[in-house]
Amino acid sequence: MASSNSTIFSNVDETSCAASAGPAMKETEIAEHIQLIAKCIKSYPDFPKQGVLFRDVFSILREPKVFPVLRDVLVALTKKLNPIPECIAALDARGFLFGPLIALELKVPFIPIRKKGKLPGEVISQTYTLEYGTDCLEIQKESITKGVNVLVVDDLLATGGSMKAAIDLLEKAGAEVIGCLIIVEIMELNGRGKLTKPVIPIVQY
Repeated sequence: MASSNSTIFSNVDETSCAASAGPAMKETEIAEHIQLIAKCIKSYPDFPKQGVLFRDVFSILREPKVFPVLRDVLVALTKKLNPIPECIAALDARGFLFGPLIALELKVPFIPIRKKGKLPGEVISQTYTLEYGTDCLEIQKESITKGVNVLVVDDLLATGGSMKAAIDLLEKAGAEVIGCLIIVEIMELNGRGKLTKPVIPIVQY
């Protein structure tokens, strides 16, 4: 079971930040915002099964004063990346709540990474292993330009299986994945150990 104590964390080095459009958010301001975000994440014991402590980011969406704060932090951390992404991709389904907010602010394309059979047209697929069986992620082939810098966004990083599959899928399509922006990271499950790209979490447990 994950610890009930959270760690506020941003691993983006101020000295390596790319120049961003508009005034940059100060590190102290980001830290204050993250404290507020962390307080709004609700925990549910024994869900979806016994022994699991579920961290629910939907509780942030119920707070109209906090949801914009989360958006601003996501955008601020993205603008600090070097290079700044030319495209935002997000995982089905909770990632779709947050990825488009960043893409709109940066004025770059948004790419949904969906479960098998959900996208029309020619797709590129990536199968990955679950605890019992396999699953498959897909993107539309026409959505990716080879060599484009892509940031992958999701709500939570746990074991890392779906995030690794998303990275593999985007690279198969010819994209350059520059990192993974996560709202919540469950540290004890070591999902980042499966990944070859930088992980940028907002809150760690």
